[in-house]
Amino acid sequence: MVEEIITALSRIRWLFVIARNSSFVYKGQAIDVKRVGRELGVRYVLEGSVRKGGERLRITTQLIDAETDAHLWADRFDGSMEDVFDLQDRVAISIAGVIEPALQAAEGRRKANRPTRDLTAYDLYLRALATYHPINKEGTLSALQLLRQAIAIDRYYGPALAWAAICLMRLVRENWTEDLDSAQRDSIDLARQALQVASDTPEVLANAAFALANFGEDIGAMNALLDRALGLTPSFSRGWFLSGVLRLWAGDHDAALERGQTALRLSPRERSGTPLSLVGEAHFYKHEFDEAAAHLLLSTQDNPGFPHSFRVLAACYAHMGRLAEARRIIDRLRTMSPGIVPTATPLRRAKDRELLLSGLRLASEAT
Repeated sequence: MVEEIITALSRIRWLFVIARNSSFVYKGQAIDVKRVGRELGVRYVLEGSVRKGGERLRITTQLIDAETDAHLWADRFDGSMEDVFDLQDRVAISIAGVIEPALQAAEGRRKANRPTRDLTAYDLYLRALATYHPINKEGTLSALQLLRQAIAIDRYYGPALAWAAICLMRLVRENWTEDLDSAQRDSIDLARQALQVASDTPEVLANAAFALANFGEDIGAMNALLDRALGLTPSFSRGWFLSGVLRLWAGDHDAALERGQTALRLSPRERSGTPLSLVGEAHFYKHEFDEAAAHLLLSTQDNPGFPHSFRVLAACYAHMGRLAEARRIIDRLRTMSPGIVPTATPLRRAKDRELLLSGLRLASEAT
């Protein structure tokens, strides 16, 4: 089990993982996490236990900050001796999928109170990620400013370049900038630069593909970049989410739904609302409006500043004949984005575009 987890975590390129032989020294001991952190020179400790009852197994795990003793994440996994190897693989992939965003969020919080002048490019990058989520206009602008500072320190820093491209893309999509053309050009340029300097980094591949596909790049080629990212890190929750978005834009709603559900399984405590929005939107384009509305509503609750979930939910309610609810969503949307009915969408299928736009027009007319 430990072997599988260490292997999965080692595929996260920015993560330093202690080797099996060093960590096994503590097996069977009462653990003082702060002491373990000091002795191994690590900031975070993942510990767990296995209990057996008959043919059933229960595995519990928890991620702890070795400096503060704070619990960052915990979960349990149940299975049987009969499928123990499948259980081991499931636990390893799930842990790797959850730990990466949990650690990035924890590191972002650590950097948040430090003066910007004392931060390295990586510090600024982590601080930007903590600022970007949950998605809203103010957070996007603040994150972009931090990322630009990181790039000024290290202009070859691929992850910062790719995330800056995402921020600019978001400003364009939601009409959160007065100079849409300049923001679009900058987003495309930054995404391409990121691919040039870090083409073997899963996060860069995924974010750059997302930004470029949004602005009309060949959807098949961008899907290939995302497939490559997932091949490098199969537990990459955001990669599965973005892969689902691009499949959705291409009109493959079943694949989009499957990838959105995979992202949710890998990161079940994801609170940005975006994987839920993807699952809801996939149901929407499949004309499964009840399922769509349920997931989109949850997404708006998780991320009340993310306009896209509200936009699709309004269209969904309109097609369901729930015009009063559609009107309330449109009124809410107007407070966060000037563009109710978008002038362009990344959807490649005309039927999908018309379903969304006709629903939004109907919802807008009801106000």
